[in-house]
Amino acid sequence: MLKTNSPIATKVYARYSGILSLSKFSLLLHDNNGDVLLEFNPSPDFCRHICWENPTRPCADYLKRFTSGEQGRFVCCYGMENILLPIIVKDEVVGFISGMQAYSQEREFQKYLINTAELAEMKGLDLEFVAKAISAFPTIDKDQTDIHEQLCHHIARNIALDIAESEQDNTGIINRLSAEKEILEKKVIDLEAKNMSLVINPHFLFNTLNSIARIAYFEHSHTTEELIYCLSDLLRYNVKQDNQLHTIASEMDNIEKYLYIQKARFKNRLQYEIIVPNELKAYRIPNMVIQPIVENAVIHGITPKRDGGTVRLIAEKYKNDITISVIDNGNGFSPEVLKLIHQPDSKIGVGFRSTDSRLKRYFGEEYGLSIVKSDYSGSTINIRIPTQPNAR
Repeated sequence: MLKTNSPIATKVYARYSGILSLSKFSLLLHDNNGDVLLEFNPSPDFCRHICWENPTRPCADYLKRFTSGEQGRFVCCYGMENILLPIIVKDEVVGFISGMQAYSQEREFQKYLINTAELAEMKGLDLEFVAKAISAFPTIDKDQTDIHEQLCHHIARNIALDIAESEQDNTGIINRLSAEKEILEKKVIDLEAKNMSLVINPHFLFNTLNSIARIAYFEHSHTTEELIYCLSDLLRYNVKQDNQLHTIASEMDNIEKYLYIQKARFKNRLQYEIIVPNELKAYRIPNMVIQPIVENAVIHGITPKRDGGTVRLIAEKYKNDITISVIDNGNGFSPEVLKLIHQPDSKIGVGFRSTDSRLKRYFGEEYGLSIVKSDYSGSTINIRIPTQPNAR
């Protein structure tokens, strides 16, 4: 049985510290009762402070698997990818390797459905701490998931080998495990290079668009030039998505570029108006909150109508709150769709609910999105945020 401060664990940590540093996902060693002995890569704050039973006992999702014998990958109650592998020596389970705690790209939306205020109150934690802990969860693609799972398997086998200090010749097994380690390191490095290319490629795209815009300028195609510059700016802003608050002014500037491009496409079938008082432009809002609502108004509200219509954005301050209204005179939601939007398990309205949850996570339960009106005459959706200092 593995024990606290086990020399085996220390030995494995020293052996794999290099490759572990390349993985940003958690990897823990447990004894056969499930208690945490060592964190090769630390568990996220959310798991440790909200989910764990105590400082050495993980969450209920893991504990039931320790006793039931379930192993492999699974999705926890908050929608995160996890893995649990037994360490087996001579047909006896002596411990476990666990890890990951990250969202797949398909389940990332579930992160924004977590009730931050309710958890903070239930656990007696600061609301800001819980919100930051949730936002810190990474999103993992399939390649990263597969490599981390291989790393967990590899370390579990190495620990089992180190424990089995028998007289048999383990040279062949050790050589195989060393070869596996080299393969894993190469896979992680290749994945890092792939991720770096994702950072470089957008810059290549922006530079190419700007070069095309310059050609349009010299050919006196000024409308084309302006559209390309707008598209370049729009893509650059969207790629820069993060968890920071952006000014209302920068969000509106991005939306205006989007609407300018759409108007060039739909011509007189689309009109738009943006009214934001100067004194409200410095207040901050999570990025890419308003734009999806505007896009929905254009694509699903205005463009299906033969004569098109108008999208209006109006920001107003009342007492300590700011309301940003997205108003269109297009086709509103049907009663059936409106009903589905508000159902947590419905695939319709996932973006709406995620955005609402995101706003609540930043500002509190009293803030977020609301559908004020939606019928045959159009829709009005309000975005409500505070003007208090913590929102600026």
